[in-house]
Amino acid sequence: MKQAFHTVRVSTHGPGLYEFTDALAKFAAAEKIQDGLLTCFVRHTSASLLVQENADPDVQKDLRDFFAQLVRKGMDFRHTAEGPDDMPSHIRSALTATSIAIPVRGGKPMLGTWQGLYLFEHRDAPHSREVVLHYIGD
Repeated sequence: MKQAFHTVRVSTHGPGLYEFTDALAKFAAAEKIQDGLLTCFVRHTSASLLVQENADPDVQKDLRDFFAQLVRKGMDFRHTAEGPDDMPSHIRSALTATSIAIPVRGGKPMLGTWQGLYLFEHRDAPHSREVVLHYIGD
């Protein structure tokens, strides 16, 4: 068994989905591991990860709008120290995923034809987010 680590930095400019499939694929192809499992973990509590359709940008917009309606700003939250968008962002993150595992075969992530990997930014302000990649296999 071999393993490798890499950190992908994703710059955001507000709520929405930011695709980083290419960075994931380049990392997998560069390693001397042909078959294995690539785990992605976002190191933040107000952002999350999604595998989602990458063909129609309306999918990402609809997801962003749905979560904005599902967990609205302005509710009577106790945690307000980091601004009115922070607690709703924590809840949105809790409803999605902070870690995703993707099988890799022949050095290529086994994503479907229309699937991409996204960082889902829940905060209003721009951020630099870190996603840790851990690749293990033979």
